[in-house]
Amino acid sequence: MPELPEVEVTRRQVVPLLVGRRIAAVHTTRPSYFFVTPPATLKRRLTGRVTTAVARHGKYLLAALDDGARVLLHLGMTGQLYGSGVSSVRLLSSTAGATLSPEEQESAPGPDRHTHLRLAFDDGGRDLLFRDTRKFGKVAWLAPGASDPRLDKLGPDALGVDGALLWTASRRRTAPVKTLLLDQGVLAGVGNIYADEALFGAHVRPTRSARRLTRAECDLVAVEIRRVLLRSIETGGSSISDYVRPDGSDGGYQDERQAYARTGERCLRCAEGVIARRVIGGRSSHYCPRCQH
Repeated sequence: MPELPEVEVTRRQVVPLLVGRRIAAVHTTRPSYFFVTPPATLKRRLTGRVTTAVARHGKYLLAALDDGARVLLHLGMTGQLYGSGVSSVRLLSSTAGATLSPEEQESAPGPDRHTHLRLAFDDGGRDLLFRDTRKFGKVAWLAPGASDPRLDKLGPDALGVDGALLWTASRRRTAPVKTLLLDQGVLAGVGNIYADEALFGAHVRPTRSARRLTRAECDLVAVEIRRVLLRSIETGGSSISDYVRPDGSDGGYQDERQAYARTGERCLRCAEGVIARRVIGGRSSHYCPRCQH
């Protein structure tokens, strides 16, 4: 599932595909739960509009339009936002990916039944496509000055986290610290991958009760959250499953993981522990039993 780094990398690469360009046509699939705003309304509201900026809060993108309205975009679990003409095996269906030759896989795929939104522009340049095989992503048009319940319930963006925020939030929590970090109302943008990586860096076991964290540990966890998020942004995000950058390339942070999805492998820090996996709040958590306490 794309987390803050993947969404921020997407934002940066989407800016030249959107900002300053006038939307000439809006192509959609039929109405579904992917569309918070019905496709017919999207077509009416977006056609002729120019995007003036693209912002991000947590895992959400917000495209500002020249009439004061905004478009909310959420990648969900398998969403892919990219420019036409790019190629990646991750943009192919599982059937096509398995049956096409390597040479055929390198050709740019066209829109398929999973491409739920496609924006064409009056300059005749590259389209912007939003593809989502599971349709857990979301697109919504927001009237000028309007917000959305999905945004209103979010906590501060995780890139601005500090120890004081975590200390205050953890005092009333008996739940595991991993659960605290995944609570988007506390901190927006951290998901399973980066919670595991940050807690590993801070030597804190994910099963620890949040209220048992010391103030010094809260400071260290905050430092590690910012560190892993910024490093993932620098390397283009984590391409573990469906995530692909808008230019069709993979991210690189998956090659730097210390804990996440390394069950049964030796700890890269202490070299004596073996990475364990435990389900916390319905999510897989990975840690070193020897050097995380």
